Amino acid sequence: QVQLVESGGGLVQPGGSLTLSCAASGIVFNIEDMAWYRQAPGQQRDEVATIPRLGTATYADSVKDRFTISRDNSENTVYLQMDRLKPEDTAVYYCHIIYRDVGYWGQGTQVTVSS
Repeated sequence: QVQLVESGGGLVQPGGSLTLSCAASGIVFNIEDMAWYRQAPGQQRDEVATIPRLGTATYADSVKDRFTISRDNSENTVYLQMDRLKPEDTAVYYCHIIYRDVGYWGQGTQVTVSS
């Protein structure tokens, strides 16, 4: 019943920007944590940024000062603003939420940073 639909990925040149969106449906109660992860080919899935319902957002050191996570609780949507993108940011980006103590994943969206 709970579904996460991601959008906003694509091809961008180094130094460019993209904004990812993830909208959750089938939500009746409050979502706890909302987060973004990424996974490059042959690598593990790593946390990029997390924003709890209460408290301060946290970021991986590799994206700190370049990425900004935000959420709209009225629309059950989480965003990831990505600025000054680097080739090493290339990966499939996945949305993740914790809802009623259960984790859910989005389908993934490809971000490619290349000249």
